[in-house]
Amino acid sequence: MILVDAAGLAASRPGRQLFADVSLTLSSGDRLAVVGLNGCGKSTLLRALAGVATTEAGVLRRGRGARVVLLDQDAPLPARTVRSAVGEGWEAEAVIDRIGMTQWVESDVAKLSGGQVKRVALARVLVEVGPGGGPDDDAVLLILDEPTNHLDLDAVAWLEDRIAAHRGGLVLVTHDRHVLDRVTTRILELDRGRAHVHEGGYASYLAARSERAERDESAEAVRRNLARRELTWLRRGAPARTSKPKSRVAAANAIVGHRAETTVRSGELPLHGDTPRLGDKVVELHGVGHRFEHESRLFHGVDLLLDPRERLGVVGPNGAGKSTLLDLIARRFPPAEGRVETGPTVRLGYHDQAGRGLDPAQRVRDAVSGPTRQPDWHDAALLERFWFDGDAQWAPIATLSGGERRRLQLLLVLAERPNVLLLDEPTNDLDLDTLRSLEDFLDDWPGALIVVSHDRAFLERTVADVVVIDGDHAVERVPGGYAGWRERRQAASVPATAVRSVPTAHQAATPRRRSPSTLRHLLQQAEKRMREVEGRRHALASDLTAAGADHQRLAEVGAALAVADTDLAEAEERWLSLSEEADS
Repeated sequence: MILVDAAGLAASRPGRQLFADVSLTLSSGDRLAVVGLNGCGKSTLLRALAGVATTEAGVLRRGRGARVVLLDQDAPLPARTVRSAVGEGWEAEAVIDRIGMTQWVESDVAKLSGGQVKRVALARVLVEVGPGGGPDDDAVLLILDEPTNHLDLDAVAWLEDRIAAHRGGLVLVTHDRHVLDRVTTRILELDRGRAHVHEGGYASYLAARSERAERDESAEAVRRNLARRELTWLRRGAPARTSKPKSRVAAANAIVGHRAETTVRSGELPLHGDTPRLGDKVVELHGVGHRFEHESRLFHGVDLLLDPRERLGVVGPNGAGKSTLLDLIARRFPPAEGRVETGPTVRLGYHDQAGRGLDPAQRVRDAVSGPTRQPDWHDAALLERFWFDGDAQWAPIATLSGGERRRLQLLLVLAERPNVLLLDEPTNDLDLDTLRSLEDFLDDWPGALIVVSHDRAFLERTVADVVVIDGDHAVERVPGGYAGWRERRQAASVPATAVRSVPTAHQAATPRRRSPSTLRHLLQQAEKRMREVEGRRHALASDLTAAGADHQRLAEVGAALAVADTDLAEAEERWLSLSEEADS
C-alpha cells in the first residue's frame, strides 16, 4: 500500500540550499533512514513528508486511508500530566514504564526537563500508533526524528524491537548506528543540496558513498585536465584575442583554480595539540554518595581514582544518578557523603545535556572568541576544523539547526583545551559524520575522559571500562567497556539449566593450551579466510557501482555486501584472537 508519494521537494534557508528535487514513494513495509550533516535539512524533510510543513517546490500526495504519525524534534505537548498527555489504558502504562517515566506519571509536563518531555512525546506517538496486530497497522507511516535521544540503553533496545515490528512504513532520523543496522533497508542521504538513495542498510550506505566520492574525484580530475589543455592552447594562440576567446581563457582559469567540493566530512578533529599535561593526581572520589533534599539516595560508597589517560563510561537506567555523578566530579556542588579531590594540573571541560547558553543574535565566530576580544585567525582555524567555514562563521546562531548548535556547544568546550573531559550524552542531535570524527579525535586525545551515553557504538569506540549505576544505590566499575558489561549481563541472565555445562573454576583456570604449530596453521587459515572475504567484498562493491539505477539489483548487492562486512569483521576478530594466543 502506498502511504506517501513525494515528487520534486525542495527547501532552503538564507544563503543555503537544503535539498532539491527529492522524489520518493513510501509504502507499507518500507524502512527508510535519512542521514546527512547537521543543518542539511533532515528534520525539514521529515516535517514535509508528514504534511506539517510546506516546501518551496514539489508535490506531496498521501495514499487513500494512509495515516501519518510524526515525532518531531521540538514536539509540543499539552499542559497536563504525563498520563493525560500520553493516554489512558494498559498500553499507555506499559510504554510509560518502558521509557522510564513511571515515577513522573502524575507530574505536570510543563515542569519536566527537556529530555523528559522528549520521552513523553515519544510515548505519545507510540501509543497513537499502537502495539501492532491491528487490521490497519500497515496503513500507518511512522516518522521518527531522533527517537533514541534521552533513552537509557535498555529503553533503546526495547524501542529498536518495537519499531522493527511495525508493519507500516517507517522514516527515521537517528545517530544510533545499531538501530540503523537493525531496522532500515534503504537510506536517503542529503549532501550539499542533493539527495542520494542507497539500497541496503548502514554498511551498504557507507560503501556506496565511498564509491561516489571516488567517482567525483575522478570526474573532477578529468575536467581540470581538459581545462588545462584548453588553457595551454589558448595561451599559445595569436596575441590579438577577441573578447570571446578572452572569456574562454577566464573560464579555463576558473576551472583550473577551482577547488573541488570536499567529500562529506573527511579528516579528523585535530584539536588536542595544545592540551595541558596532567600530573599524577587527576580526580579522586572517596566514599562519595548523594541524595537531593526530600528525595531518596541515588548512590553511595563510590571510590574512583582516575588516571591521566582514563577512558571511562557511565551506564545505568534513567534517574539512577549518572548526570549527578558527573556534576559531582565537576565540583558543581558538594556530595552529601564523602569527598571529591581534584589534582592541581586539572583543567576540566564539561559538555552537559543542556549545553552552554547561546545568544541567538550572536555570530558563530563571536561566540568562540568570547566577549573580551575580537576573533582572530586562531578562532577561524578552529571553526574550520569543526566545519563552520566560510559564511557559516558569520552566521547568527539563530540560523543554526539544533544539531549545529550542539556541535558549536561541543566546540566551545574543546576550545578551552581541557585535559579532563566530561561528556553527558554527547551524541544527542549530532550527525553520524561528526560522531565518527569525534571518536577518532578521542582515540588520540591525551587527556582523561568520562562519558555518559546511551549510544552503544560510541561506547564501544571510546571507553575501556564502565561504571554501572544500577538504580539500587550501588556503583560498580566493570572492565572491558560496554562489551564487557553486556557479556556480564547476558551471563547473569543464563537460566539455571544452562549453568551446569559451564566448566568448574579449576577447569576454567587451566585451559588446554594449543601447540605453536597448531596455532600457526590456524593463523594461516584465518588469513586465507580474510583474503577470501575481502575479495568477495571488493567484487560486490564493483557490482554495486555497475548496478546503476537497477533498484532490485542494488537491493540484492547491498544485502550481500552487508553480509560480507559481517563476515570480514568475524574473520578479523578470529585472526586477532589467535594472534593474541600465539603471543601469550
